[in-house]
Amino acid sequence: MVNTAYDTARQTPAASPWAAVGVSAFDELVYQSILNQPDAGAAGWALLTGGPPARVRESCNRLLALGLLQPPDSMGGLRAVDPRVGIRALIRRRETESELLAATAEEMATAYEAGLLREEPARLVEVVSGEGANAARLEELYAHAEHEVCLFDTPPYLAPRTPQLDLQADLLSRGVVYRAVYAATALEDPDVLTHAWKMVELGEQARVLPSVPVKMLLIDGRRAMLPLTASETGGYCAVVVRHSAVTEALQKLFDLAWQQATPLGGTATNGELPESERVLIRLLTAGLKDEAVARHLGVSLRTLRRRVSELQERLGAASRFQLGVRAAQRGWV
Repeated sequence: MVNTAYDTARQTPAASPWAAVGVSAFDELVYQSILNQPDAGAAGWALLTGGPPARVRESCNRLLALGLLQPPDSMGGLRAVDPRVGIRALIRRRETESELLAATAEEMATAYEAGLLREEPARLVEVVSGEGANAARLEELYAHAEHEVCLFDTPPYLAPRTPQLDLQADLLSRGVVYRAVYAATALEDPDVLTHAWKMVELGEQARVLPSVPVKMLLIDGRRAMLPLTASETGGYCAVVVRHSAVTEALQKLFDLAWQQATPLGGTATNGELPESERVLIRLLTAGLKDEAVARHLGVSLRTLRRRVSELQERLGAASRFQLGVRAAQRGWV
């Protein structure tokens, strides 16, 4: 039966799902005709589609190239490939092409951003002022993260940490890698330490240094957010740096600090270490001072130092550094 509703001026109607895999409306008609009457030949398929034989033959060549038809052989003429096989192969091919196009778009975006910066260097940075504006910009940066977020965490803290905990948890649930380097002074705050341990439990990769060079959030190595002021008196004022040599340098700075930092968290691989001692070792290896560790544990300095001495004796460690090394060798940190 001839499909008189077909418009020869439109090869791939938007309403047809075949358009998504590069099959025109007429090619779809030809393919359906071949499925229904495989022995009709080009002349018969022309009658079924309402198109001239020459056009049907051209369509058959396209369907062959798409893998929807089998070429003629000694047993007969053209035959349709099983649609479940042919169409799925087309879908996979389109998915591969889409992935390649997306990769190309990333490369072109780099050139695009570089061109914008050359024309107008002021585009490199965006100043964000006010608590609300900072929170909104932070949420936007997290939402656009695709691969990795890197964080330098150090006092002072000008905003509540609860919203950030939710944002980080969402990132980790999406499979985004989250690496954080904490300043040891930051972990002296019980709230910050609790926050860090919660994130480690969710999948954050955390490490500690005595200090970090700057408070910083780096998204996919392409966007960075840093405070413009170094003290609480400066209020909520930050700068967002767009992809450039600056963000590339910040990524290298973070990676260097990461290599030098001590892992935070971890659990014992066996039952030989009580939970109280594991917590103590985690605090010590984080670089906290005795006063801060004692405060976290709720014990006196004298009790703390006695417990540390007992741990050193148990592991045969002559110093706290050696205590940390041997605890790590046993999988305690």
